[in-house]
Amino acid sequence: MLINSRKCVACGNCVPVCPMGAIYLEAGVAEVNQDACVECSTCYRFLPSEGLPPALVRWARRAIQLLRLRFDQPLDRCPTGALEPPDLEWPRSLRRAFSDPLVVHDDTGLAGRGTEEIKTNDITGRIAEGEAGVVIDLGRPGIGVHFHDIQKVTVALAALGTEFELDNPVTQLMEDRATGQLKPEILQEKVLSAIIEFKTALDRLPQYFRLIDEIEGELDTVICIGVSSRCGPDGAVPHQAVCEKAGRVLSLNGKTNLGLGRPVGSESGKTDLGLGRPVASG
Repeated sequence: MLINSRKCVACGNCVPVCPMGAIYLEAGVAEVNQDACVECSTCYRFLPSEGLPPALVRWARRAIQLLRLRFDQPLDRCPTGALEPPDLEWPRSLRRAFSDPLVVHDDTGLAGRGTEEIKTNDITGRIAEGEAGVVIDLGRPGIGVHFHDIQKVTVALAALGTEFELDNPVTQLMEDRATGQLKPEILQEKVLSAIIEFKTALDRLPQYFRLIDEIEGELDTVICIGVSSRCGPDGAVPHQAVCEKAGRVLSLNGKTNLGLGRPVGSESGKTDLGLGRPVASG
C-alpha cells in the first residue's frame, strides 16, 4: 500500500486498521513499512475516502485547535483519499494474491489463500478410506509468514516423500516438488498466511506430527496442523484415535462437511449427494 504524502493529513485512522501493524505516523504524515506490508488492502477497503481537499482539512484542524474546540472525526474514513493501492509486479504481487481475500490466484482460480483445502472432499473424493488429508497453516494477522519459512516446511515434508496437492498455490510456486524448493525470487516476500496441503496414510500421521515439532522452533511465525478423514458408516472419525494416541488433542471447532451443494456423478450414471459419508476435520 502507498500513502500519498501530499494528501495525508495524519488523522491516524489507518494505523490501527492494518492487520500487520505496518502503518505508523511520522513527521506529520502516515508512512507504510513496505517490508511488513502484505498488500492485503484492508486499510483501503475499510477506510473509504471522503474526498475532502487536504488543504481545507489541515486549515480546519488548525482552526479547531486554536479555538480549543472539540471535534470527533469519523474513524471509518480516510478524509482525503490518501491511501493508494499500487500496481504490483512479480514477485511482490504474491503478497496481494495470498493476503487479499478478494484477489483470485492465477494458478488455482480461487480467491483468498487459493485453495478450498479439504472441505470439498465429499465432492472430489480425493481422500480415500485409510487416508488423511493434511493442511499446514502458516502465519496469522499481526505475524504473517515469509516464503523462506514456508520453504523450510516444504523441504522437510518433501524429505518424507510427501506428494503435495497440485491444486494449491504453494505447490504451484515450487521449483522442484521432489525437494520442496520454492522459486528463489519469492523467498523474501511476506504474506498474511499460506496453506501447504497433502494427503497421507492414516498411520503416517504421527511421523508428520514429529516432523512439525522438530522444525517449528526454526520458524519466525505460527503454525497450525489440520487433519481430515472420511467418516465411517457409523459416523466415527478415523483420524481421531490416531491423533489422540500421538498426544494431539482435536480442536473443539472441528468441522463435518456434508457436501449438499454439488452432486457427484458416478460411473453408473447415478447421482450421489454425499449424505452418507461426511468428511470430518480437526
